[in-house]
Amino acid sequence: MIKKVSIFFVLLALVLPSAAQEFSSRMFHKGWLVTEDQDTVRGDVKYDMETNAVQVVVENEKVQTYSSKKILYFEIYDSILKTYRQFYAIPYQVESNYKVPVLFEVLYEGKTSLLVREKIVMTTDPYSQSYFNGPAASSEKLSFTYYFVDTDGNMEMYNGKKNHLFEILSKNSNQVKEYVKVNKLKTDEMRDIVRITAFYNSL
Repeated sequence: MIKKVSIFFVLLALVLPSAAQEFSSRMFHKGWLVTEDQDTVRGDVKYDMETNAVQVVVENEKVQTYSSKKILYFEIYDSILKTYRQFYAIPYQVESNYKVPVLFEVLYEGKTSLLVREKIVMTTDPYSQSYFNGPAASSEKLSFTYYFVDTDGNMEMYNGKKNHLFEILSKNSNQVKEYVKVNKLKTDEMRDIVRITAFYNSL
């Protein structure tokens, strides 16, 4: 079961550029993890969504690595974003008849919950000064993929397009459309997607 989280748990800092290239997934954070055997492991926690693995440094400074198949849940106090973050290992269909546990972060929980997965991607600026003298300047940034989950556990990946969002939130799509329009919300930005999800759950 996904733990209830505040609608204001919006990781705004995640979507802001980091000049120092500090990404939470590359750091250890104070936290704890619950294994599939219901054991609780506390220590410094580092997650990797691309490999679906979590490392925990326990009291004797030994590093223990857990795959998503061995995890139920983990929580960290993000030392970069200065906020608590919650993650679950949830079975996800990777083939037509095959599911494997995959790490997801919880952004909002309700009758319709909002989850996210992140990855670090390399981007280039073709208009940078170096473009005219050599290779274009490149930098790293976080890319997000959002998922909506209903109370029956059905999950749908959101492609980031406004029409797809209205299809997913179809039961009250007209009200959602009006809410997005009046509040000038962007359907591809994390904080606005969380606000839209919270509004939808309030209907």
